[in-house]
Amino acid sequence: MKVPLSGPDITEREKQLVLEVLDSGQLSLGSKLEAFEAKMAAYVGRRYAIACNSGTSALHMLIRAMGIGEEDEVITTPFSFVSSSNCILYERARPVFVDIDEQSFNINPELIAKHITERTKAILPVHVFGQPANMEAIMDVAQTYGLRVIEDACEAIGAFWNGKMAGSFGDAGVFAFYPNKQMTTGEGGMIVTDDPELAALCRSLRNQGRGEDGLWLSHVRLGWNYRLDELSAALGIAQLERIEQLLGRRAEVAARYLEKLADVPGVILPVIDPRAEMSWFVFVIRLQNSLRRDFLMERLLAQGIGCRPYFPPIHLQPFYQQQFGYQQGDFQVTESVSASTLAIPFFSGLTEAQIDYVCRAIHQELAVCL
Repeated sequence: MKVPLSGPDITEREKQLVLEVLDSGQLSLGSKLEAFEAKMAAYVGRRYAIACNSGTSALHMLIRAMGIGEEDEVITTPFSFVSSSNCILYERARPVFVDIDEQSFNINPELIAKHITERTKAILPVHVFGQPANMEAIMDVAQTYGLRVIEDACEAIGAFWNGKMAGSFGDAGVFAFYPNKQMTTGEGGMIVTDDPELAALCRSLRNQGRGEDGLWLSHVRLGWNYRLDELSAALGIAQLERIEQLLGRRAEVAARYLEKLADVPGVILPVIDPRAEMSWFVFVIRLQNSLRRDFLMERLLAQGIGCRPYFPPIHLQPFYQQQFGYQQGDFQVTESVSASTLAIPFFSGLTEAQIDYVCRAIHQELAVCL
């Protein structure tokens, strides 16, 4: 049996809206983009939403829009996809890493304050795997030291912390819609904020720095082509219309994994903070130190089961080691978690037979690893 790691959930509704765009003849900066932004702002509970071509672009625009630049510092996590710190480097600022909590895999808010310097301008927490970071604690630190907060909620649409939606805590939040996400636009991202100046500036930055008057070829600042096209926006509308269905189905798949892997020796299942409502992005198991993660991964792949380490530590990526001199042991919790975690097949269309096949394979192969 072949079981892919992930897969998008596309229905006739998505196809219908995409065909509407093709029939309209307007493929960029049209009514679908405006509708998608309005629906996303309403869903998250923020005043403004600015769509763009990726979560990375959204993060980059916010770094620029907040005036973060050369020699400034932004506190963030080393356990994430690399773009959450790359976006800081784009503006020649420096990511300052803070180790993670071993249960949630999110940045440890208790360690943030001791990394703050006179150059610190912002905190960029990442809601890893769809579990929100402790945003109340993070916001307390930010307010104490006068720092901006950019929430990377790219993996956490529809998640809640203490009853408040991820992406609605900081000065701005960011979502992403790559095909493996809970909802997809193919490629795409979204900024959400309550700040009208920040929203206006990001709208300009995504469209080559065009002025707010919208005059053709009138550019008042340096910007980029970070626009989201109408076809992608149409996908986003359809996916957002049934977001609760998408999230609910993923929660069902997660529940089946939690049930079937609960008694497998050597497997540590995800731990959900009681204050958090999870939005399942991926399903990541952790293996006890006595087990060989890479051996298991090779054996699962040989049986047609998609799997992948999640995440390699950012600070140990070759580029970061070369530029900043990071070494093994600099962030011990991150490194320990990274070396022992494995993402297994997870998407809303996963069948019961596929789930059974994956769980049986894990059980059998771990027996060999012990």
